[in-house]
Amino acid sequence: MDKIFAQIQNVVDRFDELNELLADPDVISDSNKYTEYAKELGAITPTVEVYRQYEHITAQIVEDKGLLADKEMADLAKTELAALEPQQTVLSEKLKILMIPKDPNDDKNIIMEIRGAVGGDEANLFAGDLLSMYAHYAQSQNWHFEIVDDTPGEAGGFKEVVVNISGENVYSKLKFESGAHRVQRVPVTETQGRVHTSTATVGVMPEFEDVDTEGLIDPKDVREDVYRSSGAGGQHINKTSSAVRLVHLPTGIKVEMQEQRSQQQNRAKAWQILRSRVYDHFAQENRDEYDEQRRSKIGSGDRSERIRTYNFPQNRVTDHRINFTLNKLDRVINGDLEEIIDALIIADQAKRLEAMI
Repeated sequence: MDKIFAQIQNVVDRFDELNELLADPDVISDSNKYTEYAKELGAITPTVEVYRQYEHITAQIVEDKGLLADKEMADLAKTELAALEPQQTVLSEKLKILMIPKDPNDDKNIIMEIRGAVGGDEANLFAGDLLSMYAHYAQSQNWHFEIVDDTPGEAGGFKEVVVNISGENVYSKLKFESGAHRVQRVPVTETQGRVHTSTATVGVMPEFEDVDTEGLIDPKDVREDVYRSSGAGGQHINKTSSAVRLVHLPTGIKVEMQEQRSQQQNRAKAWQILRSRVYDHFAQENRDEYDEQRRSKIGSGDRSERIRTYNFPQNRVTDHRINFTLNKLDRVINGDLEEIIDALIIADQAKRLEAMI
């Protein structure tokens, strides 16, 4: 804890420095600099406020302990200590959590890709169920949920579907969903009532704007093709070259977009997905740094990693990374993910805190 308190003092010093900077006429006249400092101040203010509460209560505790030897004040001091010491413990735990380094992507929106994997038609149907699950969860969080590209399965569901989810703290809550999701149930096509096991993969990537990926993608490295859409949308969409294909030549990553009516809209959506896929590619490729980061996290985010099993006959869902089981799969598959997500966040915080101490 001494190590953490030393770090907190650095935060407090920076808090005081930022307040001085924001009162500096030169900074006030520079809107970009002022916004940058104000944002940084806003991010560390909760930590400083909790620390000052902690300091105040700690000072009271020291004072009350000094009164225990005073016969006239001892009873009052004991009463106050009984109330203050639990508050000190709570504030201490809050400070530990607040001092965990924040993932810089936590505030970002996401691109989510869901694919049917092992299991043929049943895997595609399960991919559709996962899409519905995340859509309902997004609705409960007041997030915006938009399908930007999809390839339907022949028997229903999706071979692949790409969605954009935007709102408050989207990545921070859904970043642990990347991986292989396994379902155990009797498929609708099964005539003898046998339970089958199938999988679908989920990829969660933070969404990036041009400024975020500046230097990561050189526009000269991206080939663009335009062609006539083959999808639904009436005569207009098929008479014009509105579909867009982007290929990032250094990595071979390809994005095709034909869901929108205009070429401009499809180009914007394609770039949106390409930026996230290229960033994700390099994050995975930079294995040494990536492995160092993931040692203190829940899982690697690799789509080949089996993270969760949905067992329908027993109404059970199990997250294998933290050995967490809920016997309420019916509610989870309808979007009630809060308990699982909270458990993953708490487990991640515990691992990262352990690495700090």
